[in-house]
Amino acid sequence: MINIANFKTTYANRGMTLESDINQTNKYYKDNNIALVYKKPTPIKIVKVEYPKNVIKEAYFSEPSTLDYTGIYKNTYIEFDAKETISKTSFPLSNIHKHQLEHIKNIIHYGGLAYLIVRFTTINQTYLLTGKNLLEFINTNTRKSIPLDYFKQKGFFIEFKYNPRVDYIKIIDKILKSKEVD
Repeated sequence: MINIANFKTTYANRGMTLESDINQTNKYYKDNNIALVYKKPTPIKIVKVEYPKNVIKEAYFSEPSTLDYTGIYKNTYIEFDAKETISKTSFPLSNIHKHQLEHIKNIIHYGGLAYLIVRFTTINQTYLLTGKNLLEFINTNTRKSIPLDYFKQKGFFIEFKYNPRVDYIKIIDKILKSKEVD
């Protein structure tokens, strides 16, 4: 019999689950010639390196990062950020920086598709919210968080599966199809 008292709760990799699921999804998309999407590295400036081991001893962020992922799907440039929240009822807007919102505006302006993938970890629900709907919410509300109901109304629920884990391309297909109608 397993004694659950012997198991310890760890918070070491909290916030990394969605990112890991998306990375595995992107590998699946690439391996199956569906889409090409990569995690963007955070731009850093290396100040001090220990030789001959080549160990970075000092570095800092050289510029604010934009969104987490970038890629191409059906001749459309896509870029998105992956966010997690432990809230059961809303997603805090403080998790999105002003420069990221400006970047989302620019992507939309130039014809790309920008969005957020948000996982409500406590209730195990994941949604895709387009940049257009994100900006609409911010411009028409004074709230400091986006209610879960807004994700349910304006966003797209992403069912968790074995492979691909976070199949957001199904939703991108719907979005692209609706653009053809516009």
